[in-house]
Amino acid sequence: MNYQETIDWMFSQLPMYQTQGASAYKKDLTNTLLLSKHLNHPEKDLKCIHVAGTNGKGSTSHLIASVLQEAGYKVGLYTSPHLKDYRERIKINGEEISEEFVCEFINSNKSFFEDNQLSFFEMTVGLAFEYFRKEKTDINIIEVGMGGRLDSTNIIKPLVSVITNIGFDHTQFLGNTLEAIASEKAGIIKKEIPVVVGEYTKETKTVFLNKAKETNTEIFFASDLIEEVYPSELLGDYQIHNKKTVIQTIKVIQSQKQFNVTELHITNGLQKVIRNTGLKGRWQQLKQSPKVICDTAHNSHGLKIVLNQIKNEKFEQLHIVLGVVNDKDLNEILPLFPKNAKYYFCKPNIPRGLNAEILQKKGLNFQLEGKVYNSVSNAYQDALKSSMEKDFIYIGGSTFVVAEVL
Repeated sequence: MNYQETIDWMFSQLPMYQTQGASAYKKDLTNTLLLSKHLNHPEKDLKCIHVAGTNGKGSTSHLIASVLQEAGYKVGLYTSPHLKDYRERIKINGEEISEEFVCEFINSNKSFFEDNQLSFFEMTVGLAFEYFRKEKTDINIIEVGMGGRLDSTNIIKPLVSVITNIGFDHTQFLGNTLEAIASEKAGIIKKEIPVVVGEYTKETKTVFLNKAKETNTEIFFASDLIEEVYPSELLGDYQIHNKKTVIQTIKVIQSQKQFNVTELHITNGLQKVIRNTGLKGRWQQLKQSPKVICDTAHNSHGLKIVLNQIKNEKFEQLHIVLGVVNDKDLNEILPLFPKNAKYYFCKPNIPRGLNAEILQKKGLNFQLEGKVYNSVSNAYQDALKSSMEKDFIYIGGSTFVVAEVL
């Protein structure tokens, strides 16, 4: 199979949470451990930093990678989902895995995947670990896909575990309370391996402290320990917390004396994160006048911060291109959106996308008014046509909506 056929096979043959939702979720690590054994345990040859959390884990992972790249290390970076091309998920020093390596790995292990019914995500984790081992990376930043305890990435033994924050997302899998969700994320905390927590609430702090005690783990609460705010290429207000988490994580790594990272590496790494890693879709400006911003925030915790940042912008009319996936709790996120904006309702082009007419109808319950469009692209084009130079266009609601305008 060539690259496109390989990717099509991965997407169609086996479940993928990104497109299918609940049916793709596996509730244990059996398959991942089976694959690890089949590949001769590549994760055991890797030095890793493990990053979990409801929001910000992608930005945090890219920021840590950028800092370590600035320090001169060969840095593997595993993240999800991708925006445009599958290969965005697996990078070394900002360079995506080659099409050839993806094809070779899938083709040579295809019968094993089929015999054991491995999921899209399990295969991808195996591919990343195998690639990083073969390329002899110095350190790897591994982002959790969902949750933590039962995530396929949770077979690694990292140098440090990182939990950015806890909010309500994927509640059908992770639980309906902050404590339950925190408990799933805390599943990446391992015996005597330090953990950095970005943000916490009273409920989640107790969960983290208990888990740290149980595993005899040193715990660092970044928001309490880091005061200085460093500038970065990432301009979203929510990046303040992510940057503090990154700095505390680097301090832990420095204390382990395995990696030499200076203050200059930190400041340069934060400033050059987009150039170093290719991160996209975080408060990303697409146009100057009207000002167009897209952002991948997609749950109440992330959207609150983004919508608050929009309030602080100066504009005459606000236009919002909005689409979501069908498992979002609309009663939780729609009340956050401003009533005085003009809405362009659309459906991201994936099976999990919510019908735009349903979104429009639900929006009316919260006085959000606008037209329905048959694609994200058409919605965005109409927003551009309808706006004046001093207006502001925001595109969001889902990672997949943002992917279609980039």
